[in-house]
Amino acid sequence: MKYSMPMAPLSQTYRTEYCSLYMKNLILILLVFTFAQCSSSKNNGSTSETNSTEQVNAINNAQTNNVNKSFHSFSILSLDESETLQMADYKGKKILIVNVASKCGYTPQYEGLQKLHEQQGEKLQIIGFPCNQFMGQEPGGKEEIASFCQKNYGVTFPLSTKIDVKGKDQHPIYSWLTSANQNGLEDYKVSWNFNKFLVDENGQLIGHFGSSVKPLSDELLKAINQ
Repeated sequence: MKYSMPMAPLSQTYRTEYCSLYMKNLILILLVFTFAQCSSSKNNGSTSETNSTEQVNAINNAQTNNVNKSFHSFSILSLDESETLQMADYKGKKILIVNVASKCGYTPQYEGLQKLHEQQGEKLQIIGFPCNQFMGQEPGGKEEIASFCQKNYGVTFPLSTKIDVKGKDQHPIYSWLTSANQNGLEDYKVSWNFNKFLVDENGQLIGHFGSSVKPLSDELLKAINQ
């Protein structure tokens, strides 16, 4: 039978010192942890504030740039995509922008647009923008559209490549024309084929005219000749 010597109990003084040292270490650990958390929160808050400020500034700058952006800064491919129509080439003239279609009740307005082009060509540039978003009334390809316009109306003013004038794939030109934040004038909706937008000699939007406003109407001629 083995005999084990009983361990002598820790003295009261030793136990007190041990507990005191343990508590000090625990408090130190908690203080370090708390300080680290506060520093992290402060940095994250500062980063968030910085990011928010940068985002707001970016939005403001973008809006300011859009408002100050002239129509002359835009360009688009021609109908046959052989050249680029630069809006800057038409500085000094008013520009009439028309979304056109070959199978619409307003299609005969091509005739009036061609006459207007011939009569006012020295101070007015007409550009047609084929679009198939209204009842599928411009279904043809570029060759078919060009042939139709030439054969039926003798169109000589430029036509662009086919585009969307509304919706998620709206062309930037029409985004500018329909948004007050960009054109600096007013929000507009392209309601149907042969809506008309008039831009002045300096690339600023003057106004919008509905499909029923004919190319040679007094209303449109007055705006062109002002």
